[in-house]
Amino acid sequence: MKKLYLASLGCAKNLVDSEVMLAKLKEYQITQNPHEADLIIVNTCGFIDAAKEESIDTILSLANEKKENTQLVVTGCLSARYKEALIKEIPEVDKWCGVGEYGEIDKVIKSSKKTFFTNKVFLIHNEERIITGSNYHAYIKLSEGCNQKCAFCAIPSFKGKLQSRPIKEVIEEIKRLKAKGFKDFSLISQDSSSYLRDKGIRDGLERLIDEIDKIDGISAKILYLYPATTTKRLIRKIFSSKNIVNYFDMPIQHISQRMLKIMKRPSSQKRIKELLNEMRKEFSFVRTSVIVGHPGERDEDFEELKEFLKEYQFDRVNVFAYSDEEGTAAYKRKDKIPPEIIEKRLKEIEKIVKQTTINSLKKYINKECEGFLEGMVDGLFYAVRPKLWAYEIDGDVLINESEIEDLKVGELYKIKISQLAGDELIGKIIK
Repeated sequence: MKKLYLASLGCAKNLVDSEVMLAKLKEYQITQNPHEADLIIVNTCGFIDAAKEESIDTILSLANEKKENTQLVVTGCLSARYKEALIKEIPEVDKWCGVGEYGEIDKVIKSSKKTFFTNKVFLIHNEERIITGSNYHAYIKLSEGCNQKCAFCAIPSFKGKLQSRPIKEVIEEIKRLKAKGFKDFSLISQDSSSYLRDKGIRDGLERLIDEIDKIDGISAKILYLYPATTTKRLIRKIFSSKNIVNYFDMPIQHISQRMLKIMKRPSSQKRIKELLNEMRKEFSFVRTSVIVGHPGERDEDFEELKEFLKEYQFDRVNVFAYSDEEGTAAYKRKDKIPPEIIEKRLKEIEKIVKQTTINSLKKYINKECEGFLEGMVDGLFYAVRPKLWAYEIDGDVLINESEIEDLKVGELYKIKISQLAGDELIGKIIK
């Protein structure tokens, strides 16, 4: 049987597309060793400089490592965004695809053509997936593309406008995966709070939550809420939901009103603060992302961001240094921040975020919570991810004691957290 090695880079949305490709190529056996693969696929990310560098390094490395007659196929955001340059600069690649060919990857492999670029963007509908990495958790893609016009973001230029899946399709996919043993889901898209707005439906996410609540025995969380399309009503809907946990992932990018305007973020500082305060009205987990060093960011804007992060005490914060992306409004600005100042500001923010994360972890000491058993760590501890935390993103609790035997990966257990060692919570399984 021929063997397939697939490198899926970037976000979880990319991973869903990679899982569709795996299902389309069932005649291949999946291998973790590229040296023995007959087919290598790299699903690239083209979001920011670091992601682009990782994608190119991965392509070049696999081109050098592959055995003779192995087919190397590159697909995804990077190839869609830079197709002309990449095809010219990396002739070792056998076939190039964009972001529209995931569902037809089997035809691409068998074709004698070298390039497969269309203007379409693939959105999963009823396609089968081979879920990777977990026996109980799966990502569910709600939509593709984005209608927002953030000054720093190039994604709409190669992923296009928002296109949402019908509620019925999303529910059917969750039910199919539940029947296979999956019980925890992360709902993802570029802008989840705008779900179904491309169909003229403003409360699409609330309607979806109502349907998800009709399914027994599952839990889910929603990732990537956008401040301008998130409402207090949506937040309250999540609080009252049977199956959607109180998890709020809303990238604010900045808090200075001046910077929000420069970044072309349609939400105001006042609205962002109101939404964030609403999210704290019940026990919840709040995550955000911020960008440091965006063109036009003055010292006073940066200080305002620092003070707000200290004040609000997010549970987790992703911190990004500004990446200058061609084709964006920010790319054209003349008031760019020198790299050394960006680096200095980045370190200051990371120091604050490290402390706010520790403060968040301390809230769990001497508390009980439910969590999914992820497996062993270094042969010494079990790792349990609290049900309220996001899969692969927010970390785990290390378990050094259990009051029950025959523990199973993917099962839900009650744990009691006893201490914080450095930045790791320690606890035991009690039920």
